[in-house]
Amino acid sequence: MTNNTIPAVSEQEDIDPVETQEWIDALDAVLEHEGKDRAQYLIEKLVAKARQSGSQIPFSANTAYINTISLDQQIQFPGDITIERRIRSYIRWNAMMMVLRANKYSNVGGHIASFASAATLYDIGHNHFWRGASETNDGDLVYIQGHSAPGDYARAYLLGRLNEEQLDRFRQEVDGNGLSSYPHPWLMPEFWQFPTVSMGLGPIMSIYQARFMRYLQDRGFAQTEGRKVWSFLGDGETDEPESLGAIGMAGREKLDNLIFVVNCNLQRLDGPVRGNGKIIQELESTFRGAGWNVIKVIWGRHWDSLFARDKDGLLVKRMMECVDGDYQTFKAKDGAYVREYFFNTPELKAMVADLSDLDIWQLNRGGHDPMKIYAAFNAAINYKGQPTVILAKTIKGYSMGESGEAQNTSHQQKKMSGDSLKRFRERYELPIDEEDLEKLPYLKFAEDSKEMAYMRKRREELGGFLPNRRAKSTPLEIPVLDTFKSLLESTGEGREISTTMAFVRMLNILVKDKNIGNRIVPIVPDESRTFGMEGMFRQLGIWSQVGQLYTPQDADQLMFYKESKHGQVLQEGINEAGGICDWIAAGTSYSTHNVPLIPFFIFYSMFGFQRIGDLIWAAADQRTRGFLLGGTAGRTTLNGEGLQHEDGHSHIFASSVPNCVSYDPTYAYEVVVIIQDGMRRMYAEQEDIFYYLTVMNENYEHPAMPQGIEQDILKGMYLFKPGGKSKAPRVQLLGSGTIFREVVAAAELLKADWKVEADLWSCPSFTELARDGQSCDRWNRLHPTETPLKPHVKQCLENAKGPIVAATDYIRLFADQIRPYISAPYTVLGTDGFGRSDSREALRRFFEVNRYHIVVTALKSLADAGEIELTTVKNAITQYGINPDSPAPWRL
Repeated sequence: MTNNTIPAVSEQEDIDPVETQEWIDALDAVLEHEGKDRAQYLIEKLVAKARQSGSQIPFSANTAYINTISLDQQIQFPGDITIERRIRSYIRWNAMMMVLRANKYSNVGGHIASFASAATLYDIGHNHFWRGASETNDGDLVYIQGHSAPGDYARAYLLGRLNEEQLDRFRQEVDGNGLSSYPHPWLMPEFWQFPTVSMGLGPIMSIYQARFMRYLQDRGFAQTEGRKVWSFLGDGETDEPESLGAIGMAGREKLDNLIFVVNCNLQRLDGPVRGNGKIIQELESTFRGAGWNVIKVIWGRHWDSLFARDKDGLLVKRMMECVDGDYQTFKAKDGAYVREYFFNTPELKAMVADLSDLDIWQLNRGGHDPMKIYAAFNAAINYKGQPTVILAKTIKGYSMGESGEAQNTSHQQKKMSGDSLKRFRERYELPIDEEDLEKLPYLKFAEDSKEMAYMRKRREELGGFLPNRRAKSTPLEIPVLDTFKSLLESTGEGREISTTMAFVRMLNILVKDKNIGNRIVPIVPDESRTFGMEGMFRQLGIWSQVGQLYTPQDADQLMFYKESKHGQVLQEGINEAGGICDWIAAGTSYSTHNVPLIPFFIFYSMFGFQRIGDLIWAAADQRTRGFLLGGTAGRTTLNGEGLQHEDGHSHIFASSVPNCVSYDPTYAYEVVVIIQDGMRRMYAEQEDIFYYLTVMNENYEHPAMPQGIEQDILKGMYLFKPGGKSKAPRVQLLGSGTIFREVVAAAELLKADWKVEADLWSCPSFTELARDGQSCDRWNRLHPTETPLKPHVKQCLENAKGPIVAATDYIRLFADQIRPYISAPYTVLGTDGFGRSDSREALRRFFEVNRYHIVVTALKSLADAGEIELTTVKNAITQYGINPDSPAPWRL
């Protein structure tokens, strides 16, 4: 890169060629007699001196388009190259057969080309590097690239972990015994560890997993030294913001337990990744600039002799000239084409004059060369002080021939021609008769074969099978409900707190519990003070693997900002994606590390499911256990912040996640009952669920918990306060969260102003009520001769009199979920539309969820039922100053 005033070195006129040659000769002498390291040292000293003298020498994060590890630095390959090739050939074939058979008999799709390009990368890892969990070591964590899943199934089949029937049920899971399309722990809970096919999520989750392992060790939960986190991703996948979004943190934290392997096959789903550029060079500069160790594996060993001939650097120069679109085309053609268009000068043609077209065609890429890959992997695991990225150049659809090798259509290829299958069989010397090819047979080694013995021995020496997942861990002893007695009682007259404060007080009790206190993992973005959690800075400390290297500005205050190597709080800055990755790592620690932890991640609710919903879905797939707290929740609670901060829909998003249990509590005792029972379910009973609670920043008095309502709170609905026993018209008023207080106030107005009685129902979870109703409906439909089950909401309201009105701080769809289970007229008020900045009172008036609108809605429902006159409704509208002709808020 150059600026406008100083030309790049290559563009400057050489005013003294003799002097230039003297410098080059001197460098050649150093290289010959003292080696590359000494030459590099001298060059760096010269550059530093020039910069000190004012020369504007720009930094370059790129190296030549060749392997980082030169031939003379390459460690000797320790395996049996012949046996491993045969094993890899069987795996390649079986992975391909799974997809071809699935599409021949069921048309369920699948991918061949991705694993075809990465097979050698995975093979070297399985045979030589990736340790399984054993009694002495919990093993390495490997984030498999999603589209390469057939390769792991094929290997597991050869090892006897899967059978042929299972392979034939690839992507056919409904009737059981099938194999999931991609790595899905929810669907294969004893096989897959990490869901990775939603591109970009594997990389960012692996980064925070690597750092979380440091947290575990610093806090004394596990010995993670020496364990590695490997993350596989494609070069096209790096365009996802999540893929590269946290690499700066990995570099800053010096996570040398983290290794990225980028399969650079130069193609994404529809065409080249960087047809007009060089993705490997781009990624090299990106990662190196972020503080990573970069290892490029571009060329295979068949190029080594040509590099030895390249005395003038013409070959290396040509390699840099070609863009990725060229390289893709070369591998879609043949040796003659490469000779003509790659070796395109007389000097380059002379360099390969003694090579046949076949020899030229067999000049391999580094990502397909086991010796080059082994050297790179070995260098990566031994590198200290930085995370490592391996950029391995491969060919998409490698060995698929005209059916998909290096073609723009490779990713979508699900079938192969008969000729391609024959060539594949011949190329890998597979024992398949001509007449059996069309049957698409699987291949397996004999039990007593040397290949089978080799595979098993390698995995035995490395500690066990991978992928492999631990489904259960040690149950925890959860504190009983009375532990939180102070929060179950009334706050007292005139003493106001928010549900956020109630949660923080509960958290403070939990961290002091002798059984589980040290297992609580509080996680916050850069909003601790917003949520009233700054007291935990001093009490627990914010974890930092280097401690605190500075004196904090507020050191003289009681609650100063304290970072500690043994801190308990994880604070990620303005970074919800990082926080949720922390939460996933902690919430799955029971599985990945056999260390059950209880994470609480609190964030602005608007920036939860809406912003990081894909990561939350991955957390659900990974069977994460823990609590998500949507702070400053509700569309009218966060007054003043406006459209992009006010959440009226997170509960709808939460309801779409099958194993997410969600609540919108109003009072402290509801918060306590829900969290205490959630801990019991997740950590004593070990259910694979997680919780989402919305908590508010609005202060008000909290009543004591009524007797015997705990189970009804958990079911989602309980009678908070019955109306009077008069014969007056009666309505049923429902609500949740902070708007339930408006419902309570509305009941008082109905009685005082209009002589209407109201039964008050607190509904901490309309979603759980709806799910219960759906379950009852299904059971009743499939058991027509049995006594019907009755949903909880129907049990609560079946003897209630009058129409029903519900109001929440969320869009109407939230409370509308229970409509099918209500027989009386049911009207829902909600906060549909964009948020606004104003006072809470004004916002609730604008969204028509305040006490006055609830009263008018109740009166209208009674009028529709013929119990009062319509003029009464009109009078109420006038009395409460409601403009009946104002536009609907969701239209504005």
